[in-house]
Amino acid sequence: MTTFVLVHGAWHSGNHLEPVAEHIRSFGHEVFLPTLRGNGKNDDKSTGLEEAVTSLLKFIDKQGLSDFVLVGHSYAGMVITAVADRIPHLIRRLIYWNAFVPVNGESLNDLVPPEFLTLWKEALKPDGSVLLPYSIWRERFINDATHEMASSTYESLNSHPLKTFEDKISLSKDPSEMTIGKTYINATEDTCFPHAMNWHPRLSEKLGFFRLIQLSGSHEVCFTNPTLLAEKIILGADA
Repeated sequence: MTTFVLVHGAWHSGNHLEPVAEHIRSFGHEVFLPTLRGNGKNDDKSTGLEEAVTSLLKFIDKQGLSDFVLVGHSYAGMVITAVADRIPHLIRRLIYWNAFVPVNGESLNDLVPPEFLTLWKEALKPDGSVLLPYSIWRERFINDATHEMASSTYESLNSHPLKTFEDKISLSKDPSEMTIGKTYINATEDTCFPHAMNWHPRLSEKLGFFRLIQLSGSHEVCFTNPTLLAEKIILGADA
């Protein structure tokens, strides 16, 4: 049995990954689905990256977890990288699923196309959070979904604290220097970014030595094909 900690991306909560977790559990594994600080509907939206990282560290400590596989989607790549830097002895493997891979001193905003910085300014709410416009969600994030699924999943999203995108990460070792095993899962129909700035290999190659696993699907394949994603996560964790 393997223990997995699945960490959601921006605008999501742990509950959004339950369909993926359910299928992983059907193979006899244990799965935890934390919600990062700032991503609950009623959370303080002035939350920064360090507070989100600390919330995951506290969750791991409270659950008494060790020898686990830490999986991060999208924004969570920032968080799991910082966590791995601080508690490498507790983590069996890191899995980045269409996720950001930062080096010391980088922010998420340093890793996105310039048009996203304009989008954040236009979408900024008084509480310091941002929410994707539906048109971008539909066309670029969940392009493999039906209209009904795109609409219903959009309604379930939470506004995300912008400060977590702006804050620069502090690492003692960059991901390529970490000795933990690393996997990058790449959904090949992910069109969040222009192809010239795609997730793989632009970000994945920053891991240094890693295992690449690909699957068909959009950035939100957790909604459109959770069973396939679960199987790829299990494969990515296999020794």
